[in-house]
Amino acid sequence: MKTFSMTDIGRKREINQDYVFATDETIGNLPNLLVVADGMGGHRAGDFASRFTVEVLAEEVQNSKETHPEQILGNAIQTANERLMEEAAKDSRLEGMGTTLVAATILDHVLYFANVGDSRLYLINKEIRQLSKDHSMVEEMVRLGGLTEEEAKHHPDKNIITRAMGVKDKVEPDFFEYRLKGGDTILMCSDGLTNMVDDDEIFQIVKSARDIVEAVETLIQRANENGGSDNIGIVLAQPYADEVSIW
Repeated sequence: MKTFSMTDIGRKREINQDYVFATDETIGNLPNLLVVADGMGGHRAGDFASRFTVEVLAEEVQNSKETHPEQILGNAIQTANERLMEEAAKDSRLEGMGTTLVAATILDHVLYFANVGDSRLYLINKEIRQLSKDHSMVEEMVRLGGLTEEEAKHHPDKNIITRAMGVKDKVEPDFFEYRLKGGDTILMCSDGLTNMVDDDEIFQIVKSARDIVEAVETLIQRANENGGSDNIGIVLAQPYADEVSIW
C-alpha cells in the first residue's frame, strides 16, 4: 500500500487545527491506520484537540488486544473521547474544544472505517463516491427531504456539525465496511478541501496526477487557489499499488 498525508494552514486561518496520521505498517493488531481530524475551539484549543485525539487513538490501537477492526477502532475512539474531555476539564483554556474524526484500516481487501463529524472518506476509481456520512445539520435536512444535495452544497449552515469528539461523555461514531477492488484509491480529508474543491474536480486531480504525492499537493494548491478559507488535511492511500496501478 502507498500512502501520503499532508496538512496546510490555508489562506485565512492563523492556526492549523487539522491533524493527519497515516502508516502502512502494522500498528497493534491492525495492518495499517489512516486518520484525519479537524479540530475546533478557542485559541490553540482546536489544534490541541485534533493532535491529542489522534495520538491517543493510535496509542490505543497499538495496545489493543481486540482482533476485529471495528472493535479496535470503536474502543480507541471512545477512549480518545474520554481522554479529550478530561483534558478540557483540567484547563479552562481548552474548555469547549472538540474535533471531527475519520479513521480507517484495510484488512484482507476490506476497508473498515469510522467517522464522527464532517471530515470525509471518498472512494475513487472510475468515479468518486463519498462513503462516509456527514454528521451535520445540513446533511440531516437532506436525509429528511428538506434540501437537495445541490442546495446543501451552498447552504449557509453547512459547517454546523451534529457530532464531534470531546462534546459528550459517550461519542457515537458511524462504522462502515467496504470490499475494495484493484484500482481503488481512498481519499480522507477535512472540509477545508471539500468546501473549496468540488467532487468532480477532486476526481480529475487525483486521476491525472503522476502519483499520490503530486495528487495531494495539487489538491491543497487548488483549495488555496479557490480561497483557502480553512485548514486543509488530506490522507490519500492506494491500497494495492503493487497489484494494480491506477495512474
